[in-house]
Amino acid sequence: MLALLGRRLVQLVPTLFFVSLIIFGLQQLLPGDPALAMAGEDKDPEVIAQIRARYHLDQPIPVQYLYWIRGVLSGDLGQSIRLNVPVLDLIAQKLPVTLQLAVMAMIFALAIGITAGIVSAVAKGTWVDYLVSVLSLVGISTPNFWLGIMLIFVFAVTLGWLPASGYVSPFEDLWQSLATTIMPAFVLGNAIAGILMRHTRGAMLQALSSDYVRTARAKGLPGRIVVLRHAMRNALTPVITLGALEFGTLLSGAVLTEQIFTIPGFGKLIVDAVFNRDYAVVQGVVLVTATSYIVLNLLADIGYVLANPRLRT
Repeated sequence: MLALLGRRLVQLVPTLFFVSLIIFGLQQLLPGDPALAMAGEDKDPEVIAQIRARYHLDQPIPVQYLYWIRGVLSGDLGQSIRLNVPVLDLIAQKLPVTLQLAVMAMIFALAIGITAGIVSAVAKGTWVDYLVSVLSLVGISTPNFWLGIMLIFVFAVTLGWLPASGYVSPFEDLWQSLATTIMPAFVLGNAIAGILMRHTRGAMLQALSSDYVRTARAKGLPGRIVVLRHAMRNALTPVITLGALEFGTLLSGAVLTEQIFTIPGFGKLIVDAVFNRDYAVVQGVVLVTATSYIVLNLLADIGYVLANPRLRT
């Protein structure tokens, strides 16, 4: 386990370096000039020159990269050109919102997807299997924006059980925070649940047809023990990978869902930054998102070993 963890940590350094190069390089391809956007309508040449000098926009691109990466290594992701606020402060404000939404969405996805996948595999060929398969296809095919609008209409407008939009921090009011995030979390978790169900079902069917499962049944073990202790543990490996990737996607921000429910998370932050040519914010958010993907893949590798002891060798 320690050797595996050490190898993965060593691989993180060059991976993050190349990711930073890609992020900074692609950023330069965005149309528009941030100095002109920040200068306002007057476009005073002296003001534009001061802006370029302040944010090193008058330097060659390799020099700009060195300034940026030096700041990143020291914990400084730069200054928002439009808001004049440190990027790290913006991320610290938005990340907890998106993190809460992502965790709640994954709870919905795992609870529904894994349970439905196991039930469908055990009941293969029955009406239960077909029903679960149809429901998973509906979940994958349903657009998030449509489902979000329907949930608002039913639970907020018609029944009045939940607020239609907005966000409340759990540190201010836990129950109100759950009330404002449960609908967007279900919208995001719904599609992921359908994907997890299909992968769980396929992995479970393969595990249930294995020799060790037939041996366990021949020994007279109860079906529940065979399914949960023997088959499911070995079937979780592909599900762990998929879950980690989907969680990383949620952390990168769900733009449409956050817009519909007025959630001030990563999605809205990155969209506003792109439209405003706020390079520092775009680079900071994408770097944090890419780093989260890499860390989640590392955790997925560790999860493999914990779920399947045979991989420890």
